[in-house]
Amino acid sequence: MKKSIVVTSALLALSAPLACSAMDHDHMDMEQCEHSMKDTGSVAHQEVIDGVKATFKVISMKEHMKGMDMPHGMKETHHIAVAFKDAKSGKTLTEGEVKVKLQGPDKTEVTRDLMGMQGHFGADFDLSRKGKYGVMCKFQLKGGKTHSSKFWYTVK
Repeated sequence: MKKSIVVTSALLALSAPLACSAMDHDHMDMEQCEHSMKDTGSVAHQEVIDGVKATFKVISMKEHMKGMDMPHGMKETHHIAVAFKDAKSGKTLTEGEVKVKLQGPDKTEVTRDLMGMQGHFGADFDLSRKGKYGVMCKFQLKGGKTHSSKFWYTVK
């Protein structure tokens, strides 16, 4: 009995760092996750579309989880985050629907819905191959029309 409690506790402790990239964001400290996302990665693309400033970050999971072991079997290597702000007021826009289609160097495509997080939308992707990735984003923020943004991101 004690052994199973220790094993369960260890598994829970080891899985806690994944909370920022996991789909179940209701059980984590969102402030800690948001702070971590601001401190990692660099801006991969930024543009203003119909009064909405979109800022994209591509964050290496190794960088994001610095000092921790990557979970066995985890295929996603990067987190793609996008933050939207009203270009005039600077107000963060956090409600809406966001999708990203990622085209790899081998022309394979993966489409994911980005989950709303504190201050940004994000999802994890596999960018393990070196080369150019096409990032195509469609988003409809609350009360607005559908917009799109495209850019290339190179993994060296």
